[in-house]
Parts: sequence; C-alpha cells; structure tokens
Amino acid sequence: MTTAAHAHVGVAIPVRAFALGKARLAEHLPLDARVDLARRWASQVVAAATGHPTVVISSDDDVRAWAAAQSCAVLDDPGSLDGAAAAGRAWAADHELRRVVIAHADLPRARSFAAVTRDGSRPVVAIVPCHRDDGTPVMSVPVDLDFRFAYGPGSFRRHATEARRLGAGLRVVRDSDLAFDVDVPEDLAKLDVLVPR
Repeated sequence: MTTAAHAHVGVAIPVRAFALGKARLAEHLPLDARVDLARRWASQVVAAATGHPTVVISSDDDVRAWAAAQSCAVLDDPGSLDGAAAAGRAWAADHELRRVVIAHADLPRARSFAAVTRDGSRPVVAIVPCHRDDGTPVMSVPVDLDFRFAYGPGSFRRHATEARRLGAGLRVVRDSDLAFDVDVPEDLAKLDVLVPR
C-alpha cells in the first residue's frame, strides 16, 4: 500500500554499462561473470523500486534494451554520475513527481526504498551511506531542491555538507540492505559469490 508520503516519488538508476561495471573485480571474476552479476543486481534494484516510476540513465545499447524490458523509462547518460543524478532529478520534475531516489545499480540486497521516500516534498535530504561509511549508494532529494551531487570517494560527507549548505533537513538512513554496494572482492565474499583463487 502506497501512503501519501511515498506517492509522487520516482527512482533514478544510473547504469554506465554492464560490461564496464566493477572493473575492480576484473582480477577475480571473468568479464561474462561480472556482466551477469551487474545485470542481476540492477534487476534487483529495479524490483526494489516497484510501485514508483523508474528511469534508467545509460547510453549503452545493452543496458537500454534491458531497461525497456523492465518497463523503465530511459535517459541518455550525460557522461558522469553527478550528471546522471541531475538528469534523473530533472526527469522526475518533468513527470510532476515531488521527490527522486538516486540508487546505484550494484545493490544486491535492495528490497525496498521505503526508508528514503517518506519525506515526500519536504525539504529533507535522505542519505544512505555505504557499508564503509564513505560512499552514497542511495539518496533522495525533493525535485525542487537545487542540490549539487558530488559522487566519488567520500561522497557521503560531501552530500551531507551540501544539504546543510542549502539549509535542508538531513536524514541519515542506516539501512544495511541499501548500504551494501559491491565495489571490491571482499564485498563479493560477503555475498558468497564464488571468487576464483
């Protein structure tokens, strides 16, 4: 059941390319295995967005075909994660949504974005820091907030600083499922994914 606070929320999922993803895992998993995992994890994120209008931001033909098959809208990748997040926010505003969730595509434990959608149009930035307390795998912002995205190492603190700069409320969401993104081989081990020795 969708409550009023959770209504009018879109989900934007940047996906550069399945074949390019997880380069830091290249020494531990062959390309076809990395592509398969990237597609499965992205599908998990789309499933977690069920009930919300969802857009995938990518210029990769394989990703775009996959997104269309998932009944997602598709936008061209502007070339950076910050740009993709901004494009997702603009898409949500164009569709008269009040809030947008920006979710990375490598969240194998994602089940729901309810933890970051409850603020509706209120001037609150909700941030899920990654399990290393460094990155920002999931965040949500009201679409009318001129928030400057700043992804990359240390983005959790930069995004928190940006919310304060704008005078917005900041809600840090400690959700172990949404916090767990896969960046390094040690993350794979926590998922019981077979890593060749």
